[in-house]
This record gives sequence, C-alpha cells and structure tokens, in this order.
Amino acid sequence: MDIVVRAAFAFAFVFFLTRIVGRRELSSLEPFDLIMLIVLGDLVQQGVTQSDYSVTGLVLAAGTIALLQVAVSYLNYRFRRVRQVLAGEPIVLIEDGRVLEANLARERLTRGELEEGARQSQLDSLEKVRWAVLESSGQISFIPKQ
Repeated sequence: MDIVVRAAFAFAFVFFLTRIVGRRELSSLEPFDLIMLIVLGDLVQQGVTQSDYSVTGLVLAAGTIALLQVAVSYLNYRFRRVRQVLAGEPIVLIEDGRVLEANLARERLTRGELEEGARQSQLDSLEKVRWAVLESSGQISFIPKQ
C-alpha cells in the first residue's frame, strides 16, 4: 500500500511540475531537457519504489500511475471546468497582426520565438497573421490573413 501512496504522490507532483514549467518549454525538447527528463524519471522511480525491485512493486507503481492517468483523461473529457485546469486553454498571441505582449509575457515567449514560428509556417511577417494561438499542446497555430 505504501508504494501506491508514493506513486500517487509522484504522479501529482510530476503533473504539477509540468504545469509549472509551461507548455512551450515541453513542446520543444533540447538535448539538455531530454537528459533532465531522464534524470527526473529516475529520481521519481527511486522515490516511488524505494529500492523495491519486486514484480509486485512494479505492478503496484505502474498500475497506480496508469489508473491515475486514465482518471485524469476521463475527467478532462467529461467535465469542461476541470479541463481548463488539467489541460489548459489555448491562448491568443496575435490578433489581426497585432502581437498581444501580455499573453507573450504570461507564457514566457519572446517575439523572436513567435517570429520563428511564423517563418516555419511560411509567413514572412507577423502583420500577415490574423490569429496566432498557443495550443494546449505547446504548438503555435498561425492563421494568415486572407
């Protein structure tokens, strides 16, 4: 039972941590970020299992985390208010060619990162963008002006 409680706590902590880090940071992993995720995974595993290498410990820890993930997915699907907390809402970054600086600052994005995303979407100027939206996945969607 101790492993189940530790696994549930680890799940909640990692979920909270990913919400704090932000969407944009998690959508584009640099080599250092990937290494840190591996290290974080190892640290979480040590905290959950506390050197319990038994099959029972594995099943309890992995099963708890899987059940919690299914529960979060169901809550996200079923309840709109919970969805805003669990998955986040899309955030408008550009409206009719005008950059919304407050939203950029809130998501810790620079104008240069926004311009880079526009170039990757074959847009040479932010003024040609009708809408730019930071999706809950961390990707930026660009809708050009007609």
